[in-house]
Amino acid sequence: MTSNSSDRIERAKRGDRVALEQILREVHPLVHNVCRRTLSNEADAEDATQNALINIVRNIERFDGRSSFTTWVYRIATNAAIDEGRRRQRRRLRVVDDERDVVDESHTASQDQVDDADQLAPLLRQLPEDYRVAVVLRDVMDLEYDEIAEILGVPGGTVRSRIARGRARLAELLGNQTAANERHIQGRDA
Repeated sequence: MTSNSSDRIERAKRGDRVALEQILREVHPLVHNVCRRTLSNEADAEDATQNALINIVRNIERFDGRSSFTTWVYRIATNAAIDEGRRRQRRRLRVVDDERDVVDESHTASQDQVDDADQLAPLLRQLPEDYRVAVVLRDVMDLEYDEIAEILGVPGGTVRSRIARGRARLAELLGNQTAANERHIQGRDA
């Protein structure tokens, strides 16, 4: 947010639509980035982004300044992404194959794909939601631990634990992929 943001926020809280539209244009990339990284599916990220922006509009008058405006926006974006992820999960569970087994939508990435954070999406999807959100906010969005704790509404130790466990799980997933790729390559050479 820019230096004159606090004035713009106050004007938006009083009903100034121009100020509100400026704020929404300014925070849209941040909101979309959080949603995209958390959900790793563009359509779901767009839905979550729209829901987050709607929540900002509906609740801007409640912003009390106890946290930074950016932290408040991160919290709204994170909650919107989590909610959309849960809706997606419920939709996925409704999709059943002919034998009435739940469709497996898990994906894997090759070692070459792991170089870019965007391509970690299939691995991030495999993390439990609490770990995934904490890892995205820290390692992708580069937020400080105390800000993540404030966004998630949990103690700092919980944030550190979730990030450590999420990173460990990612390392395990990467190790499994490396081993699988090596077995595949060795199988071709034999």
